[in-house]
Amino acid sequence: MTLDDVPFAKLLGIEVESLEPGHAVLSMKMRDELKRNGGIAHGGAVATLIDSAMAFAIVPMLDENERSITVDLTIHYLRPVSEGSARASARVVRAGKRVITVSAELFDSQEKLAATAISTYLRLSV
Repeated sequence: MTLDDVPFAKLLGIEVESLEPGHAVLSMKMRDELKRNGGIAHGGAVATLIDSAMAFAIVPMLDENERSITVDLTIHYLRPVSEGSARASARVVRAGKRVITVSAELFDSQEKLAATAISTYLRLSV
């Protein structure tokens, strides 16, 4: 999977920094269109970056006939992101036969921890 396969991620300007089975790092520049009132990143944009990083960590681990879908996503927003870029680093915690658990950390442009997240994905055969 590449970002070309995810039109919404492309729309937000998400970029892949590194990718390997079980770990992915994605980033996104904080454009004005991604901010809410007060000049800080919209929570939905941040959530999309985190969810995308998690998905990209999983994809290289899936068999050719498998896909995954997000079952749940819990994010703890620790500090606002307003300038520069945000970077999400996601790592697979456990990959079972049906359920995959992934954690992520989001950093602002000063490398300060801005959010943490945990998510569950379901493996699907296609």
